[in-house]
Amino acid sequence: MDSQETFISHLIEMRDRLLRAVLAWVVLFVCLVPFANELYTLLAQPLLEKLPKGGQMIATEVVTPFFVPIKVAMMTAFLGALPYILYQAWSFVAPGLYAHEKKLIMPLVISSVVLFLCGMAFAYFLVFPVVFGFIVSIAPAGVAVMTDINKYLDFVITLFLAFGVTFEVPIVVVALAGMGMVSVEQFKQARPYVIVGAFVIGAIFTPPDVISQIMLAVPLWLLYEVGVVVAGLIEKKKAEGSAAAEEEGYRPLSEEELEAELDRMENEQDRR
Repeated sequence: MDSQETFISHLIEMRDRLLRAVLAWVVLFVCLVPFANELYTLLAQPLLEKLPKGGQMIATEVVTPFFVPIKVAMMTAFLGALPYILYQAWSFVAPGLYAHEKKLIMPLVISSVVLFLCGMAFAYFLVFPVVFGFIVSIAPAGVAVMTDINKYLDFVITLFLAFGVTFEVPIVVVALAGMGMVSVEQFKQARPYVIVGAFVIGAIFTPPDVISQIMLAVPLWLLYEVGVVVAGLIEKKKAEGSAAAEEEGYRPLSEEELEAELDRMENEQDRR
């Protein structure tokens, strides 16, 4: 009976936190709707600046001039509400985590959000001007570059996701090393394959020009190296802590021993 009540209380709490997160998103979206056109203009600015004099974007469907800016406002509202949404998710999950798990997960979540936003900013301020300048420059004579606003939105979302995920590479490396799944030495040995894979990914997710491919591949490789360095520091710190514990006569528990000890403590608490 107690377990059933606990399960129901967890469901109620999850519902409440989900509603709060959605409400924050909706409220921010409603506030941004009056500025939807301005937000789209800001998003399209890298292309508009590269178009020839008198160039403009077009809408090939009847409803796109209304719905596309609304989509931009909705995505902007989600990004704006993301810290609060993550806070609600963390508040729901955190009570069930152990102290060492909290110390590992919380910095990774914050870092992943910051790095994803940095990837989007890198794409907007550095990659877009290069890509759109290249596209406009190779247009044949007599061809006017007039991109559909919906197609443009799909294109920039793809690049935002590509660069946002690319900037998550250090988080993946550190997480794998922190969980002991991959050693730092194995990451170093995989470096040649990572470099080749970075350029393959750059060729897939960017327009067919060398500059934009390099602008995705090189950051991916460098961020991988950053992740390896950070993972090496963490591994070194763990080794130093284990050595110090052994000198003092202590031996750190293995994962199995730790789980068994925690289960024993929980069973004793339940009996009380």
